Amino acid sequence: MNARDIIFKKIRTALAQAPVPLDQAPSGQAAGQQSASAAPVAPRTEMDLVTRFKQRATALASTVAGPLPPEQVPVAIAAYLEKHQLAKKAVCWPELNPLDWSAAGIAVEARGANGVDLVGITGSFCAIADTGSLMLLSGPQTPATVSLLPETHIAVVPVERLVARMEDAWERLRAERAALPRAVNFISGPSRTADVEQTVTLGAHGPYRVLIVLTQSR
Repeated sequence: MNARDIIFKKIRTALAQAPVPLDQAPSGQAAGQQSASAAPVAPRTEMDLVTRFKQRATALASTVAGPLPPEQVPVAIAAYLEKHQLAKKAVCWPELNPLDWSAAGIAVEARGANGVDLVGITGSFCAIADTGSLMLLSGPQTPATVSLLPETHIAVVPVERLVARMEDAWERLRAERAALPRAVNFISGPSRTADVEQTVTLGAHGPYRVLIVLTQSR
């Protein structure tokens, strides 16, 4: 008897259970146990996804606006920049460049961000209502620098991209993409750390201001 057998024998003795070899277990028993453990019961909530997402994102110090028609997004962002006394200048993902930024008085360039860009505007692959988080995928048309380098990160999220839980986000990713991107970033409010004297500081490793604009087509 080797060490492994000795250990298992002691465990069975302690549990007062007779050993049952896997090849003699009832058909499907092991598979059934694995299936049950792989599908935990998810918590339920009576809130709709928009209300739940707003609640959770706000608790993480994000600001949430909308849902708004897409054409009102630049105006809402311009008002936010004015409120925080920020320059109306930003970089954005290429997919957002067609919005009428100039009419709202915002100078926007569709490119990756660099060290001097103060405002970055992105989309989001999806947003998770249960955690108030954004799920962003890296790629040529979705440069991660736009959400990571600027002091202010603004995300434009259609309500149809809201999902209930983290598991739903990964399921949608597997269903909609043939392969995983090089990076999947989850953003849950402004960057923060409590490394120094257990004091929470915003903006330590990234944006210290996050605005999420929910959009809904009429």
